[in-house]
Amino acid sequence: MSALLERLDAKAPKKILSLDGGGIRGALTLGYLKKIEEILKAKYPENQNFRMSDYFDLIGGTSTGAIIASLLALGKTVDEITVLYMDLGNKIFGEKRNWWNPLETYQWLKANYDYKGMTEGLKFALGADTTVGSDKIKTGLCIVAKRADTNSIWPMINHPRGKYYDSTHSKNKDFLLWKVVRASTAAPTYFAPQLMDVTDSQDAAFIDGGLSMANNPALTLLMVATLKGFAFRWPMGADNILLVSIGTGYPEFKKQVGEIDEATMLGWAASIPDMLMQDASWQNRILLQWLSQSPTAEVMDSEIGDMEEDMLSGTPLISYLRYNFAITKNNLNALGLAREFTDPDVTSIADMARARNKELLYEIGYRASSVIKPEHFGNF
Repeated sequence: MSALLERLDAKAPKKILSLDGGGIRGALTLGYLKKIEEILKAKYPENQNFRMSDYFDLIGGTSTGAIIASLLALGKTVDEITVLYMDLGNKIFGEKRNWWNPLETYQWLKANYDYKGMTEGLKFALGADTTVGSDKIKTGLCIVAKRADTNSIWPMINHPRGKYYDSTHSKNKDFLLWKVVRASTAAPTYFAPQLMDVTDSQDAAFIDGGLSMANNPALTLLMVATLKGFAFRWPMGADNILLVSIGTGYPEFKKQVGEIDEATMLGWAASIPDMLMQDASWQNRILLQWLSQSPTAEVMDSEIGDMEEDMLSGTPLISYLRYNFAITKNNLNALGLAREFTDPDVTSIADMARARNKELLYEIGYRASSVIKPEHFGNF
């Protein structure tokens, strides 16, 4: 039995880490992860070479979260990942395509950014030959992508007993990790789709997993970990499963009534994807708070509040932690950074493609991570 399979099968409480999509705002996620790593290092002082992959039994992500999840699962420290991510951010969101170049015009009509920089960056960071089934991956890994030609969510996992891990129909274990992550990050209008051979006789076209209910993949990861159709089959229970979900920051969605009334078809086309992703995340978080009694429960709206007295089964089915940051002027100015933030700053920081904000986003995440407490991880 492989070391990974032995770990996944062990009768012990399981810890799941879920990382949202959000473009370059993944740098904010890294700030939160740095704090969690510090807390867990202090929890296990005997492990001088502690890695997050030592603690979490399943790490998964969508889009930019898939990049970070893969690097964590490969056993890298948050500091090592931060260096790679900052470099990768420049490669991914460097210069937009040159519309005036006649040789590039067709590609420009397909996507704003050239995927070559991302491809080379992912090969460097993850290893050009690293596969989903590689023993370099230290723990359970789940990359969430959207298969555009069948309109289905694909959680691609490295569990050796997975239905398509090593079957006659498909051998997911042989998928190149960089290509799977690239599939999860192929956001339409930003990057061209990722084509993959999923069987000997079938090609598939993948786009960003964020264009689904799983831009926040926490609920998807819980299903992967517990449903009988997947290979993990971990038992539910507040003492059995800890699910830690980390966002990339989010702007407040507010418009004047006149703006809505005057909106054009193009305006709606640009707004609808973000509206649907925010709705999906909201629904995701409601369900997870309904399954738990979380110390990080947030007020979901003015009617249901933080659902403190609502539990689906009358008793918690999971332990659940959610950390995210509302990108508002007041919240930014409350962090104690050596500057005054304005409304244009908020717009800039919320931009998922503005690579020049990456260091600031990391600092925002780390400052905001003061809400993460060692006692949140006490029972695990």
